[in-house]
Amino acid sequence: MSSSAGRFQLLIAAVLFSTGGAAIKATELTSWQVASFRSGIAALAVALLVPAALKGWTRKTLAVSVIYAGTMVLFVLANKLTTSANAIFLQSAAPLYILLAAPFLLKERVTRTDVMVMVAVAAGLGLVFTGRVESSATAPNPMLGNVLAILCGVFWACTVMGLRWLSSGDEAATAPLATVVLGNLVACVICLPMAFPVEHVRTVDFGLIMYLGTIQIGLAYFCVVRGLRAVAAFEASLILLAEPALNPVWSWLVHGEEPGVRVILGGLLILLATAARAWLGTRPGRAAYVRVEPMPD
Repeated sequence: MSSSAGRFQLLIAAVLFSTGGAAIKATELTSWQVASFRSGIAALAVALLVPAALKGWTRKTLAVSVIYAGTMVLFVLANKLTTSANAIFLQSAAPLYILLAAPFLLKERVTRTDVMVMVAVAAGLGLVFTGRVESSATAPNPMLGNVLAILCGVFWACTVMGLRWLSSGDEAATAPLATVVLGNLVACVICLPMAFPVEHVRTVDFGLIMYLGTIQIGLAYFCVVRGLRAVAAFEASLILLAEPALNPVWSWLVHGEEPGVRVILGGLLILLATAARAWLGTRPGRAAYVRVEPMPD
């Protein structure tokens, strides 16, 4: 595969990932129903599209998958309660938590430049969290949704560090995909008791759940796997930043959500700091932070 084809597939993945917020808000199913059914279908879709995801299932992989499952569930809950912009930008602050925890959990040295990145992400996080969001039909409880979005970012940071932990063992080659399938299965099972009873499911709700599981997650991960074969990690991480950039756009077009100026500025600051961290990670002796999803998502 050429590098151009790889870039295109990564861009397609980012666009598909970015539609998650708007699609989640469009269904009348409860948060628990969306989280459970979406993840169950996603696990099946990824397993069928990328058979390698069924290899390398170990206890260590399961441990990381449980954390990833928390990311998936919290992303849905946050999107049902606050705006898509707040949910994705607050989750995107994950690099801050990684840099804070790296010296203790990963034994990675934090440099002065890393501190500058942390300050920038923290400032962006503060702007987004304190940005005024009025309650609306698509964001009925913004404050609680914001808190859940921050927790989602923490869980995603722990997932990334867990994958780094697995990369040093026998699970290195299959860990990311195995985590996606196992994590979605765990999320499906955990949320299933709260998903019943299921009443008055509209045809559009069924279609949206199928889309979220098969296309927004399944096909998107398939594109990521293929794209990463031809594109360097740094360039891939920049292309995938299109996801948090586009996510609020879809919700604005579909639901009329308008994030405030403070939220937009905070989101831009977080994305720029993340891009800078990815660039710094390509320098000799540094570990690159590559964002695979907003996983949640």
